Amino acid sequence: MASSADEPLPALLLFRVREIDFHAALRERYRVLDFYTSGEALPAFLAAAAAAADPPRAALIVGGGTPARVDAAFLDAVPSLRFVFNTGAGMDHIDLAECARRGVAVANSGTVYSTDVADHAVGVLLDVLRRVSAAQRFLRRGLWPLQGDYHPLGTKVGGKRVGIIGLGNIGMLIAKRLQAFGCAISYNSRKPKESVSYKYFATVHDLASESDVLVVACALSKETRHVVNRDVLDALGKDGVVINIGRGPIIDEAELVAALREGRVAGAGLDVFEKEPKVPAELFSMDNVVLTPHVAVFTTESRSDLRDVAIGNLEAFFAGKPLLTPVLPR
Repeated sequence: MASSADEPLPALLLFRVREIDFHAALRERYRVLDFYTSGEALPAFLAAAAAAADPPRAALIVGGGTPARVDAAFLDAVPSLRFVFNTGAGMDHIDLAECARRGVAVANSGTVYSTDVADHAVGVLLDVLRRVSAAQRFLRRGLWPLQGDYHPLGTKVGGKRVGIIGLGNIGMLIAKRLQAFGCAISYNSRKPKESVSYKYFATVHDLASESDVLVVACALSKETRHVVNRDVLDALGKDGVVINIGRGPIIDEAELVAALREGRVAGAGLDVFEKEPKVPAELFSMDNVVLTPHVAVFTTESRSDLRDVAIGNLEAFFAGKPLLTPVLPR
């Protein structure tokens, strides 16, 4: 527990935790200052928290979609803050260098979501290649007895050349799963990994040019924003498929829509988008595109595991012990 029965509960800034059990578990242990139930604008909420007799030393931020970016301005507003837990794996909304400069520790979900995201990536790829969702729509519309067998036919997974952008925990799990299907794996990363035998490409363009499927599994950064652009899509080619379970802005979405519309790529499976929750309307009518609303991370098991990891990190911080899943600046 974060404190004994005789001690006041430590304050915790909270952003967008909707799961009732998770919320209740936090309230048992901490004096929760919940931005979403406060009804206040973010500056006023942070100012009130900082002015309290016992200002918060920790914050829990939901990865993806939160209005709170942990940067210099955020840390200036709550100077008591010494720990940030991010419920996601992506850190694009947290300035790690600034946190480190100020002595603010950071932790994230670690590998909680990795297997679920890898499963989702493979599932979406199977759907795109075998046209599962498109065939289902054909069936549900009553077209089978009217038009006969469904066309166009899908294509097999086995034998595909799969290029993975980002061979971290998730990328590696995707590689292992698709290798079991008989796919040839190659990858692009910041540097080659000595522990793997997969072929390495120094640029995303070169990776795409030697791939049938391009899987985006890297983190969003200044370097990776729009790294999948028109040139990369053209290198992938008219028979190529794009899968994105990373972050929406890693792909130039307008260029992807154009490439799909013009037949310069064969299909796409997208769980993330540039301006969530907005999705380009043109994608909705494309039978060669599979769309899911940023749900790759969500399973019953992952939500339970996340609760345990979050509370474990918070308890470690308040007890002065090593964090379970620390994140360091690059």
